[in-house]
Amino acid sequence: MKNLHVQIDAHSGFCFGVVYAIEMAEDILDESGHLYCLGDIVHNDEEVNRLKRKGLKIIDHEVLKDLRDENVLIRAHGEPPATYELAIQNNLTLIDASCPVVLKLQHRIKNSFDKGDSIYIYGKHAHAEVIGLLGQTNNEAVVFQDISELDLETLPKNITLYSQTTKSTDKFYEINNVLKNNGISVNTNDTICRQVSNRDKELRDFATKFDKIVFVSGTKSSNGKVLFNVCKDTNPNTYFVSNSDQIESDWFTENDQVGICGATSTPMWLMEQVKERILTF
Repeated sequence: MKNLHVQIDAHSGFCFGVVYAIEMAEDILDESGHLYCLGDIVHNDEEVNRLKRKGLKIIDHEVLKDLRDENVLIRAHGEPPATYELAIQNNLTLIDASCPVVLKLQHRIKNSFDKGDSIYIYGKHAHAEVIGLLGQTNNEAVVFQDISELDLETLPKNITLYSQTTKSTDKFYEINNVLKNNGISVNTNDTICRQVSNRDKELRDFATKFDKIVFVSGTKSSNGKVLFNVCKDTNPNTYFVSNSDQIESDWFTENDQVGICGATSTPMWLMEQVKERILTF
């Protein structure tokens, strides 16, 4: 035994938007034993599989087109207007668990679009939240993941800039500065969720306190990628896992102080499993 000392970050775990969606799903599953969800309820396969065992059925938009007279959960990422229109046509009851932060952003983008703004969204292409945001603009807004995707020579001289709620704050302002330094007038809207952006500093502080960090996240999580890099930049001895089976004993030396943390889409029960696994070494 390596006599490892293991601590889970008290601030890690689901954000309030994910908690809201999962509690809503579980209440319905406890009552009826089945519920359709449009897309993964959270970008964490372990949690999705847990809910599938309770009766959650994950569907995509193609399946939704043929569904009639059912209850369908809208996950925290939100949906474009077309989804709500289809629900009316198909007599579907939508249980809307869209995150309030995302809904507010959708409304802001819709208002900007109605005013005729040139809208640019810093976000991940084809991400569920971004699809919902684009839908507020009839898919006319420009989405980019990196400043290199934009031709600064041909960009409009006046743009309105938004961000997907789970992107890096530092990267957002870096992009904002590049745009302004190239003579572009930017109406800057920092729409990154504060529960997400505050995690940056919290995780930097957390990562400095341990010899090794084990970061737990689903591979689909945008937020997970951002926060893992925050930890890795602060503590090079940071390891990414999606479940406890991926942990290797060789990562640790005797008497190591080990910190466990995760994305805003990582369930606390999964981090507990990771801790239990590490303590067996």
